[in-house]
Formats: sequence, structure tokens, C-alpha cells
Amino acid sequence: MARKKAEPKKTAKPNNNAYIEGAGLVADEKITMSLEKNYMPYAMSVLVSRAFPEIDGFKPSHRKLLYTMYKMGLLNGKLTKSANIVGATMRLNPHGDGAIYETMVRLSQGNEALLHPYVMSKGNFGKAYSRDMAYAASRYTEAKLMPICQELFGDIDKDTVDFVPNYDNTTTEPTLLPATYPSILVNANVGIGVSMASSVCPFNLSEVCETTIGFMKNPDFNALETLKGPDFPGGASLLYDEEELDKIYRTGKGSVKLRAKYQYDKESRCLEIVEIPATTTVEAIIEKIIALVKAGKIREVSYIRDETDINGLKIGIDIKKGVDPDKLMQKLYKLTPLEDSYSCNFYIL
Repeated sequence: MARKKAEPKKTAKPNNNAYIEGAGLVADEKITMSLEKNYMPYAMSVLVSRAFPEIDGFKPSHRKLLYTMYKMGLLNGKLTKSANIVGATMRLNPHGDGAIYETMVRLSQGNEALLHPYVMSKGNFGKAYSRDMAYAASRYTEAKLMPICQELFGDIDKDTVDFVPNYDNTTTEPTLLPATYPSILVNANVGIGVSMASSVCPFNLSEVCETTIGFMKNPDFNALETLKGPDFPGGASLLYDEEELDKIYRTGKGSVKLRAKYQYDKESRCLEIVEIPATTTVEAIIEKIIALVKAGKIREVSYIRDETDINGLKIGIDIKKGVDPDKLMQKLYKLTPLEDSYSCNFYIL
């Protein structure tokens, strides 16, 4: 008996009304539409509410912390425990105490990350040039606002800036600080957002003021005449490149090269590194030199150590007899982070 031909299988049509328990109906949608509706708002929220500084020179986390300290009376008052400041800031900044305290550490005088610090500090606040020098816990350190913060909060209570409710509608906070000096240009600010990053290098306050006066008098003023280049709090030498600086001033993008400063102690045959680029740390430099010595690429070094103390940064490099210290430094500049580039990307809201 002949077999019946098998009937072709019916392909199941997509169920546009599929239901997932706890999630609701499944909707067909182009991925481009989904990205536009869901991912783009998230990306913009990160850039605007977290990563990029605004024209007053601060990110929201900085602004919330400094405003809290101002409301606590720490502009003219005495030092108070950092833990008290961190706890009070949580009313405006819904983050953990660790993140808030780390923000305060970077703004502090003791950390040496800023040309013009906003927070006067007492205790161990670590150092920007050291990766392993940890700051003390907030219960051990004390802080208040630096006198320069007078320029941030002048007339803030006279309806000079907009105020918005905080995250739980229990109080209000300023959307900007009424800064009367160019904080955005005199202190470095780095932020990593979604597909974009901001890196604002610091400039000398006096040079910024002179440049501003120059532009007020002449719109065609050449900024290079007064604004000689970035001024980093950790020092180091800037390798002057007028063409690159002009590009940074005109477009907001470019890079500058920084070179460590050193001195030579002839009696002990020791190179002493006393200033390093802002892009690196003491530990990174020492580890790189040790790796080069082990690889046989540098044979002139007999010993290296971290001599940083209360007087400031110092890396001691003992060199072998008969070695020219200047020629060795040229080699180290080429092979280690003792010479490094600082990339500028002036994304500011």
C-alpha cells in the first residue's frame, strides 16, 4: 500500500502578543528604535548628571559636597570630622560614604591634586602622585572650606542661581554655583562618560586673568601671548609646542608633553626625581625602571627607591660609576613614564 505524502510542517507565526510573567507583553521593535528610546537617555543622564563638569567648574558630586559644607558653616567655622561632612552630604548625594569621601579627598589641600584646593584638610589625605599611599578613614581626618570658596558662594542666597529639589524632596540644592573666578580652567577635571570623555587641564590663575583682560580689550587677542600653557600642581616641565597649544586653545583638543624634573647628587652618585608628570605615579615609574633593568635594557642603574617623605616627592636612583647622569635621564625619558603626554579634551556643559 502506497504511503501517504507527509504534509509540510506549518511554520509557527511569531506571536506578537506573547506574555512573560512579571514582565508583560513582548513587543516587536527595531533595535535602532530600542537604543534610541532606552540607551540614549541613559547615556545622556551619565554625561550630564555624573561625568562632565559644568561651566562653574564642578560635576554634580563636587557641587553637592561643597554646598553641604557651606550650609554646615564650614566656610568660616572650625574644622570638623570628615565623617560628619560625608553623612550630611548623603542628603543631596544618594551614594555610599566611600564615593563621597573619595570626592572630598581629591578636592582637598592634602591630596595635592588641584592647583587651588577647595577643602582645607587635617590628617592623611593621601597624595595624587602616589598609587599606594592610601588616605585615612573619614573618622580620623578633619576638613573645612578653603578661603577661596568665598568666590564660589558669594550672593548664593540672593537668587543668583536656580535651586531644585533634592532626590527625596526634603530640601533644595543649586544647579550651579555662582563662581566669580574661572574655576573650570584653573583646576584639572577628568570625566569618563558613555562613548565620550572629558579631560580639562589646569592653567595658572594669573595667566587666565591676564588673557581674559586681553580678550576684553581686543576680540582678536592671541591667547598664546599670556596663556603660556597648562600649569600642573605636581610640577614637571612642559615641552613647549606652540602649534599644539594653539590647536588646544582653538579646538579644545590636543595633547601636551610633560617631563619629570631631577637633580644629581655627585657625591652619592644618585639621581633624585623631584617632580613627575600628572599622568603617572611614583610606583608606576619605579616598577617600569625595575622591569627595564631585569630585561637588560637599562644597565646603568644599580638601585632605585622611593624617598618620598614629609618634605615631598623624591625617587632616588643610584647609578653605576662612570655613567653620565644626563644621558641616562634622556634614556629614561624615552623608555619610562618620566616623560608622558597629557591628552586634553575640553567637553564642558
